[in-house]
Amino acid sequence: MEVFGIQQVNLELAENQQRHRTNGFRNSKELVVRRGAPFNISVKLKGRPFNPQTDSLRIKVTLGRLYAVMPVTFSEKHPSTRWNAYINPSTMNLQELSVTVSSPASAPVGCYKFQLYVFTQDGQKSFVVGDFILLCNPWCSEDAVYIPFEDQREEYVLSDSGLLFMGTPNNLVSRPWSFDLYEPGVLEACLDLLKVSPQHQQNRKKDNMNRSNPVYISRVVSAMINSEDDCGVLKGNWTGDFKQGVSPSKWTGSGDILRLWVKSGYSPVKYGQCWVFAAVMCTVMRVLGIPSRVITNFNSAHDTNANLVIEEYYSETGQKLNRSNDSIWNFHVWVECWMRRSDLEPKMDGWQVLDPTPQERSGGVFCCGPAPVKGIRNQRTDLIYDIPFVYAAVNADVHTIILSSHDQVVGFSKDTERIGSLICTKAIGYPRVQNITGDYKWIKSPTSTLSSQSSTISDDSTLRRATASKGVIVFLTLAKHPVAGEPIVCLVKIMNKQKIPKMMKVHLNAQAKEYNHSPSETFWEKHGVIQLAPMEVKVIEEHILPTQYEHVVGDDLINLAVVLEDMATSERVLASEEFNIATSGLTIQVTEENSIVSNKELTASVTFTNPFSHPVSGLLTVAGAGLIGGKEQFRMPSLRPGGKATQSITLNPSMAGVKMLQASLSLSETNITIRSFKMISVNSI
Repeated sequence: MEVFGIQQVNLELAENQQRHRTNGFRNSKELVVRRGAPFNISVKLKGRPFNPQTDSLRIKVTLGRLYAVMPVTFSEKHPSTRWNAYINPSTMNLQELSVTVSSPASAPVGCYKFQLYVFTQDGQKSFVVGDFILLCNPWCSEDAVYIPFEDQREEYVLSDSGLLFMGTPNNLVSRPWSFDLYEPGVLEACLDLLKVSPQHQQNRKKDNMNRSNPVYISRVVSAMINSEDDCGVLKGNWTGDFKQGVSPSKWTGSGDILRLWVKSGYSPVKYGQCWVFAAVMCTVMRVLGIPSRVITNFNSAHDTNANLVIEEYYSETGQKLNRSNDSIWNFHVWVECWMRRSDLEPKMDGWQVLDPTPQERSGGVFCCGPAPVKGIRNQRTDLIYDIPFVYAAVNADVHTIILSSHDQVVGFSKDTERIGSLICTKAIGYPRVQNITGDYKWIKSPTSTLSSQSSTISDDSTLRRATASKGVIVFLTLAKHPVAGEPIVCLVKIMNKQKIPKMMKVHLNAQAKEYNHSPSETFWEKHGVIQLAPMEVKVIEEHILPTQYEHVVGDDLINLAVVLEDMATSERVLASEEFNIATSGLTIQVTEENSIVSNKELTASVTFTNPFSHPVSGLLTVAGAGLIGGKEQFRMPSLRPGGKATQSITLNPSMAGVKMLQASLSLSETNITIRSFKMISVNSI
């Protein structure tokens, strides 16, 4: 009599990954599936036919030292809380069995080993099927990361590109970023990140068990993105000296960073700043199946002494001074992940703040969160994790202090609305901004209206930021959003509130500043005296010319301040504004844009027009996950002011879907990088 046995097991990669929405991971050698959902395997038999009366099958799945053994039955009805498997009777034939395997919605994520055991009257035999990767499942209502709408799952789990918002609330800069979820090596790097974490190295069995919980996973990943306590992915650097690595502003996507980290034997990649940390974390969380999005908090407070007050100091002539341990970043970027919080009250489910930028320790290591956004809004500083820190980042007050040359306080004002003035993320399905400030804080009245490319703060908000003394009110505004190559036009409006004339000293001061640092030395200033009649209003218009700011600003911002001094009373009043200068001139065009299909070459062109008042040259970098293999770089020749150059690019889309083509031009001998992007819809053949 023939011996019953197994000839081959087919994991049905294409069909299963299509059903589990993991077909983007086509570069993986292993089957990639989501927990809480069934997947099918085909078992090809040899020898005599399968006899249900005398023969049976069992499947063993193993994650490290954890394992589950399940009998392969003929019944589809099984508890959803356990691993189970059954033979589909309708597809059963003499030489092949179709087996459906299901994991619980709370199974730990990771790479599992898969074995099949055959029991017959002749004894037991085992067959090593191979490995499969199990991810979280936002499509499964029983999974803690379930998010209820398909457009949200498409955006926050499957999308491999996005926008990071920088600049200022008045003049948003949309920086394109490629999350590179499906690029070679990225899935493996994300799983490696879990394996090399201190938690896994210290107790592998406990760590594997805890990987069922997205709260636990998110804290591990938040700590592992920075390298402060472990062999994390990125080394932070805010010094401005990036000679030992790559400037944070040069990265265009997560794939290069994660692959370099693995290739180096898990040595930290140099260098990252907040948006790089956040974008890489977003990649890891999406790969693991946890809905994730990148958030920007404009005017973000770092309150070191937890008193919810940030002090800023200015000189009598309007120069901003570095006198405080507290700081205000023009923008700070973190991550939100969607999950149920079974460790907290039910009202805390939903979006959770996770900040991988190393600023403060949490539980002894540099990580932050998950802090429920609803808890931040409702001031639930009694809840875990790190709500007080995030609450201060979006709610602290600003005290502005004017110091005399002898360090005496000669002026003071308070602003309760500047911190967290705009909190935003990319809109679902569209390359534009979505204002989510109201998710974090109670808003008295609308403070901004948002368009697809920028936000405009209302006049009311600008007026509220004006400062006043007993005798005068001063407003500092810009005539329009500053653009590189054009003069910066600032308006100082002064109102005499009293029925007596006044003689006022006027000091205007401009300093370049990085988004997270105090300003550098003054590069432009104006001083003068004006006379105000009783109750008079005067407007002073000043111009800062391109030749005066282009050599110092680059990608930095400008801190502009005006100090008025009443010559009779020595009373002083200050108004200030921090703003960025938009750079333009880079455009992308694609031929036959409406008929692009996968695996068919097409041509794109990148054109640069020099907007500056002097000749420029630089290095053009073009990238696009799913459109170009790796990156392409081109040397851009020197162009006179107004000059134009065009570079042709060949694209070969490898998969259907909406893809991002991005171009960045790094100008020589400056720290200016001009960026542009274009969303491209690729259809199936």
